[in-house]
Amino acid sequence: MISFDDKLQPLLGKKSADALETGLGLTTVGDLLRHYPRRYDERGKLTDIRSLEIDEHVTVQAEVRKCQKRQMKARRGQMTEAVITDGTSELHLVFFGKPAFVAEQELLPGTRALFAGKVGRYRQNLQLVHPAFEVLTAEQDGSSFLQAFLPVYPASQHINTWNIANCVKQLLEIWDGVPEDPLPADFREEQGLIGLEDALRAIHRPESWAQISVAQLRLKWDEALAVQLALAQRRKASTARPAPACARRSGGILDAFDARLPFTLTAGQVEVGEQVSSDLESTVPMNRLLQGEVGSGKTMVALRAMLQAVDAGRQSAMLAPTEVLAAQHARSLTEMLGDLAQAGQLGGAEDATRVTLLTGSMNTAQRRQALLDIVTGEAGIVVGTHAIIQEKVEFHSLGLVVVDEQHRFGVEQRAALSARGERENPHVLVMTATPIPRTVAMTVYGDLEVSALRELPGGRSPIKTSVVPVREKPTWLDRAFARVREEVAKGHQAYFVCPRIGDEEPAKSDDEDKRPALSVIDVATMLAAGPLRGLRIEILHGRMPPDEKDAVMRAFSANEVHVLVATTVIEVGVNVPNATVMAIMDADRFGVSQLHQLRGRVGRGSAPGLCLLVTEMPEMTATMERLRAVESTLDGFELAQLDLELRREGDILGAAQSGRRSGLKMLSLLRDEDIIADARTAAQQVVDADPDLEQHPGLAGMVATLLTEERAEYLEKT
Repeated sequence: MISFDDKLQPLLGKKSADALETGLGLTTVGDLLRHYPRRYDERGKLTDIRSLEIDEHVTVQAEVRKCQKRQMKARRGQMTEAVITDGTSELHLVFFGKPAFVAEQELLPGTRALFAGKVGRYRQNLQLVHPAFEVLTAEQDGSSFLQAFLPVYPASQHINTWNIANCVKQLLEIWDGVPEDPLPADFREEQGLIGLEDALRAIHRPESWAQISVAQLRLKWDEALAVQLALAQRRKASTARPAPACARRSGGILDAFDARLPFTLTAGQVEVGEQVSSDLESTVPMNRLLQGEVGSGKTMVALRAMLQAVDAGRQSAMLAPTEVLAAQHARSLTEMLGDLAQAGQLGGAEDATRVTLLTGSMNTAQRRQALLDIVTGEAGIVVGTHAIIQEKVEFHSLGLVVVDEQHRFGVEQRAALSARGERENPHVLVMTATPIPRTVAMTVYGDLEVSALRELPGGRSPIKTSVVPVREKPTWLDRAFARVREEVAKGHQAYFVCPRIGDEEPAKSDDEDKRPALSVIDVATMLAAGPLRGLRIEILHGRMPPDEKDAVMRAFSANEVHVLVATTVIEVGVNVPNATVMAIMDADRFGVSQLHQLRGRVGRGSAPGLCLLVTEMPEMTATMERLRAVESTLDGFELAQLDLELRREGDILGAAQSGRRSGLKMLSLLRDEDIIADARTAAQQVVDADPDLEQHPGLAGMVATLLTEERAEYLEKT
């Protein structure tokens, strides 16, 4: 009997099995059967060519408009050029060498075929170089292409969608099916779900759209339930050890801090602050995610929570993703606390504590003193990077961990910090300035309670965002440089953000017209020699030595530097209220949420902010639509939803960021909110009654199959 774990080679042959493994990492029967079609083309219905994106690997059903072979001008040999169409738009094809002769013979005008390749651009035309193709003819007796629905699979340069379809067809003909459905019959009936075997057969070889729909519903439920069961088990495990109860103390350092606040907390800060305060008073470990707009006051909520822990005789640790941000957090916390951060010093307040910075680049004497302050408890608040969680760092009594931009930390790092206590787990508050759609919060952050800050504190200045379309309006770039000079003349400062540093080899592109991304080094040199000559310009990037980075940030904060040219190292937490303008070069190479994060670095003082999105992308492209969306709204939650709509969902849950497949291939975070919510409720009920799934072996097996430990680990890392 063929099982999900059986290897593909004995069943499909070495050539096909090797192609599936090399191109897609598929090695077992289960891997191939769970490699679902990305979409379905109806036989004869042509693909919308206008929807294609540059650098995307695509499969297109189109008609040949013309095809001709000619002698190459630059070198010996012949090439074949073809133009295919969907009836309204065109896509150019080019073949060299032997494939040029094959293409000339088979791609006759009027022929309809499937074409697969990576979309490039040559002389303003969309182009596929050496695309694989499969002509759709009635003579393909027995081929999967005779069916009404053509499954289009995620493919690669090593194996095309029609080869995958034939492998699946061959496998389904000899597959024995599922011996026992992992979902109990009563559960399937309650949710209106078909059996797993029927779903897998229908998803690959459907006979109607209705059949596709019911198959997808079942397979989405499998994935949603597997994820939610794993997250429910993690939530259960996180409460296995108690946390220290950090009751709020009247007349302590928190009350002293609140009494001297020069402003009123927003309603959101008060509400979330009460939620966090209540969590801290409990012995059930807090695991809360605090999301909010750039500048919404998350740090204030975190500081007040840390002071509550200090009042209870406990220490707090604050983790930042970079040394630059850790140093800035330590400075800003110290400044906010004033004499309340000067314990043991002349002029220190009666209830004062101490803020201690610990990073990997500190010299021996600084590190020794910091470690001493931490182990003795003199440091009530410890700020640093992952250096905090090294084994040599011993806390006197750790009660609360605050993690800033938690997606920058791996699960091992957070787990190591959470387990610092021998008998207790510290409370954990994780923060992100990237607003998160509800479905992502339930799926990626499903082991955390979620709070949100949506309003900005009073006094924050507005930020105007403008796209600078260099291709259509090159003079606008000169105007952008002039605006920077105007701001500097008023005493303000500016950022220029670039996609890469410039001392590395630029990434190669299949698109001959596409230049390498602009770099910090090149842009800084260009600005200093040209449009911003005479201004004080510095660079900042992640590969600079920590002391150099800190020196540059200090100089910029002190207005000793007019213009800072940087990578996205400034994306999170950098706070220079005097910086009023930011130019993001090659803005099309950044994501929506990243652009929103970056522009939050300006407009942080009394003067309004200006963010310029500089791009060479033409109008009427999907990329330009994305930039126009960022230009049109400052609502990060609205942009987060847009980002989810524009990005491939695998980018959120898997391969693009991790280099791994996520395992979530059918579930859509955009469209399946109801399924995710229902699965979360069902999973919690199961785990409450059966934490280890001992009475539900089918569900345990489904979790193991769809969510391997590696994938589960990544899910929590994201």
